[in-house]
Amino acid sequence: MSTLNRSLLSALFLFLLAASLPAQAQGQSYAPVQPQQPTQVQPGKIEVLEFFWYGCPHCYSMEPYVEKWLQSKAADVEFIRVPGVLNKLWMAHARAYYTAQKLGVLEQIHRPLFDAMHKENRKVYTEDDLRDFFEEKGVKGADFTRTYNSHDVEIRVKQAYVLAQNYRLTGVPAFIVNGKYATTGQLAGTYENIITTVDALIEMERGSAATASQE
Repeated sequence: MSTLNRSLLSALFLFLLAASLPAQAQGQSYAPVQPQQPTQVQPGKIEVLEFFWYGCPHCYSMEPYVEKWLQSKAADVEFIRVPGVLNKLWMAHARAYYTAQKLGVLEQIHRPLFDAMHKENRKVYTEDDLRDFFEEKGVKGADFTRTYNSHDVEIRVKQAYVLAQNYRLTGVPAFIVNGKYATTGQLAGTYENIITTVDALIEMERGSAATASQE
């Protein structure tokens, strides 16, 4: 097959993928990131970022869809959760996320913290609240305090803040595909359509990569 024919087929493939985006918002279920941002993954991988906040009811409602999607996520897709840091109130939860990550207890903390706040209506907003919660999940209070206030966690929170600024986020949940495209509930309309849009954008990125490799 000639190079021209391969390019035409790739262009057709990308057009069909774009057409497969939710009919409710074709062409508007996602927005291009301007300017495009660098990714954190190895070449050949497709990065998907999810910005969230534990206090956000929409993020809580989104979580089951993300969990289901992760069960069948392709090997070339690397999913990274990023705690949103859009104001000072959110910083404690960002620290909590990275504390749990660093201590190796995300499974015990992530979904249970969502449940505690939105299912049990618990107020878990301060360092003291969070320390009590971590202790309930088997983490020693001293380990929590040391990690929560560590330089490493401070750096990660600052990086999350910078990412949110670079992507010009105004709310969560928000998903970024390969530093190029953003989708949110406002853009996609429903939680299901957010996942559909993310999958379609992943396929578009695969098609773009295939086209680039043939040129």
